[in-house]
Amino acid sequence: MRQDALNDATYEDSEQAPRVYGAHHAVVVELHGEIDVVTFQRSAPLLDAVAAGPEPLLVVDLTHVTFLDCSGLSLLMRAHRRMTAADGRLRLVCTRPLTLRMLSATGLASVLAPAPTVEAALRDSREDDGN
Repeated sequence: MRQDALNDATYEDSEQAPRVYGAHHAVVVELHGEIDVVTFQRSAPLLDAVAAGPEPLLVVDLTHVTFLDCSGLSLLMRAHRRMTAADGRLRLVCTRPLTLRMLSATGLASVLAPAPTVEAALRDSREDDGN
C-alpha cells in the first residue's frame, strides 16, 4: 500500500491522513489525531487493504494519536484478526499512558503487545521469527 493510494480518502483540514510506508518485511501505518468512530470508518478500508497485501507484518504506529476510544480498539482488533487470518501479524507502537492503560484494562495489551518505537516493533517481530 503506497501513500498515493490514500488520495481517495477524505480528511478534514484539521485531520492528517495516515502515513503508510514500508520497513523491512512490514508495512507501517502511522495514525494521527483522534481515533474514534469517524476515524474507524475512514481507516478501516486502508488497514483492510494492507492486511490483504503480501507483507507478513503490519505495524500500527499510534505515536501521534491523541485520543483512542472503543472504536479505536475495534479498529486495531479488526486489523489484528485480518492479519492473523492471513498468517500475518500486527504489532502496535504506543507510549501514551492512557492508551496503554486502556489496552491493559481490556486485556488487549497481551494480544497487541505494544512497543515503544517502530524499530522496537520490527525488532520484536524478527525475534519472534527466530531471526
